[in-house]
Amino acid sequence: MKLETLRKRREFLRVRGGGRWSTHAFVLEAKRRLPIDEGDKAPLPHTKNSHDGPRFGFTVTKRLGNAVARNRIRRRLKAALQEVAMPAAKNHFDYVLIARAAAFDMTFADLTGLMAKAFERVHQPASGRRQRHNKSKSDESPGKSGKQTADTVQINPKT
Repeated sequence: MKLETLRKRREFLRVRGGGRWSTHAFVLEAKRRLPIDEGDKAPLPHTKNSHDGPRFGFTVTKRLGNAVARNRIRRRLKAALQEVAMPAAKNHFDYVLIARAAAFDMTFADLTGLMAKAFERVHQPASGRRQRHNKSKSDESPGKSGKQTADTVQINPKT
């Protein structure tokens, strides 16, 4: 079965706001696809190839190696995805797999095991997972902000 893939940058960026699960071989992100795109406020285009099933995107950065290594990682992730995720992936969801270096040389059985676990975990409610906390500037401690405090002693060599 051929995978329906994400192609446009805005589709990848939209998935960033959804669920996320990290392993040492990849990061899996998932977000429910709505019938109306949030940016355009217009119905998503339906081509003859589009369907309501899951769609997948793959990100393999140049940092992971040359083109041969990146393509090998992408092929391994796609093969593991077809074996494991098709029964686990939910309809009307978009998924993005962000590859890490460990995906290159780990055994295929380990890769499929991690992928099965990631698909179970990415759909858990947020209360079952560790929450990401965004710090506001007022929450930062004064020592990390780069500003001097009363406790800081500045040494001036010309005194």
